[in-house]
Amino acid sequence: MKQEQQTGQGKQSPGKAIAAVSVGNALEWYDFSVFAFFAVYISHSFFIEGDETSALLKTFLIFAVGFIARPLGALFLGLYGDRVGRKAALTLTIALMAIGTFIIAVAPPVWVIGAGAPLLLLVGRLFQGFSAGGEIGGATAFLVESAPKHKQAMYASWLQASMGISNIIAAMVGVTVTTLFTEPEIQQWAWRIPFIIGLLIVPVGWYIRRNLDETADFENLKVQQQAQAHAPRASLSGIVKQYPKHLLFGFMFSILWTVCVYTLIIYMPTYYTAANIGLGFTKNQAFTASLIGNVFMVVGCVLCGRLAYRVGMRKVLRVGAGLLLLGSYPLLWWLHHSPTFSNLVLVHILFCTMVSVFCGVAPAALATIFPVAIRSTGMAIAYNVAAIFFAGFTPALLTWATRYHVMAPSVYLSLASVVALVALLFMFNLNTAVPAKAAAKGAGA
Repeated sequence: MKQEQQTGQGKQSPGKAIAAVSVGNALEWYDFSVFAFFAVYISHSFFIEGDETSALLKTFLIFAVGFIARPLGALFLGLYGDRVGRKAALTLTIALMAIGTFIIAVAPPVWVIGAGAPLLLLVGRLFQGFSAGGEIGGATAFLVESAPKHKQAMYASWLQASMGISNIIAAMVGVTVTTLFTEPEIQQWAWRIPFIIGLLIVPVGWYIRRNLDETADFENLKVQQQAQAHAPRASLSGIVKQYPKHLLFGFMFSILWTVCVYTLIIYMPTYYTAANIGLGFTKNQAFTASLIGNVFMVVGCVLCGRLAYRVGMRKVLRVGAGLLLLGSYPLLWWLHHSPTFSNLVLVHILFCTMVSVFCGVAPAALATIFPVAIRSTGMAIAYNVAAIFFAGFTPALLTWATRYHVMAPSVYLSLASVVALVALLFMFNLNTAVPAKAAAKGAGA
């Protein structure tokens, strides 16, 4: 039997595997992006008018509360993927995301149903959070297990690249909506258009994922488990007991992964236009900068995945963490001292490029520290526990923190970079060449 270290390709072509994960993952993150991009308008529809900053803070808190469901989704969908299969888990996640998006798209505003409006918004976010909790582990496990071992980083780089693609689509929709409709029209109803567009993508992603082949690694694992008279099933307690260091360093590593994305990619378009920040950019300008910057992020993720194949994942990740540690503060300082639109575009391009260096390789790095038997669950838990505190609450935290210091995003990012650099000292030294049989025993302990 193959051991965990002998990762092989599945039956589907590389293009099919990448497309299946990318389309579904792009949909998952498209919905997150448009929620953050249109947060100001959502706050108008779901909260009683008053102080704009307070309403925006409440909206970002609901955005953050959705992340509480992510560990539950990570556990349920991760175990589901480790027990039933990667294909089944990927299909289920896209269906759950569609339910959450539909609820947000059609929920009546506060002036129609009162307190029921923010409650429906919360329910929609909980569905989205639960779904996204399982997506990262299942999608990465599928890509890594579909790739030849020496190309795992190249395949997995498309996971983060697809997020960039989703941001491009979200930004294009944002530019279009803010160009075609007036501010009152967007506040009243046009902000729902991006969510409706997201729903139109669902049938395509669901169809592609339904027609996937299971990965060879997972099929080999099932054969080994079936050969045992009483093969244990993966469990949370077993994973925590058997792989505490994997979870700890995976969590520390994921702090920067989540912080850099939710600070520089998700939050900054709102930051650029916030009245208390004082940069004075319009929402259309912020969306345009985001659109251009994310093109560079997509290309950067794919190129860094290829670079990791040549020089190693550890080196690329260290460079990425170093850039995020040292680069964001001077760029943001420069933008504040010269707030022109051309400088905004350049700064956001550099932000997105720095993110791509680290995040293009991050999925493969995190996935490969866990053995096949618990890969989907282990990765999902490590990433999503970090996401609760350092992704979901990032926009709300920075909305609050920038009231006191406009450079708060860079300070926050620097602290997260230090934690990741510490994790990188240890995580690649963990024992990852665990035979599937031993991994199954540990998972069921």
